[in-house]
Amino acid sequence: MEEITKQQEGGAASYADSLTRYLVVYVAILALAGLQFVIGYQHVDVATKIFRMFAIAALEAGLAIVFFMHMGSENRAFVTWVALVTLFVFAALQYSWTDSYRMERNAPRNYQMMNPPANAPPTQ
Repeated sequence: MEEITKQQEGGAASYADSLTRYLVVYVAILALAGLQFVIGYQHVDVATKIFRMFAIAALEAGLAIVFFMHMGSENRAFVTWVALVTLFVFAALQYSWTDSYRMERNAPRNYQMMNPPANAPPTQ
């Protein structure tokens, strides 16, 4: 498939889009933000509300990334590389969460072994 990207000399992508396109995307993001406000006041269960809010937030972020960060006019290999690095960084940030709960309680690493639950059978 042929790339539709406009290229300048030297390989840089051309970012000369019309102002109308940016204004339409901006108004769409504002409308999605208003929709999130409406969803926030709906009387539905929490899981449904969270799913709807995250779905709309992902759509807003996608619009911002594609149009305002000009990722829609970049080379597909570069966009894929940026996405993979971003996912790796998010995954690496999750590494310390399991230890943060232990540190919050100021407990040693073998906290469960030292303080068994009250209904646990006695050990020999």
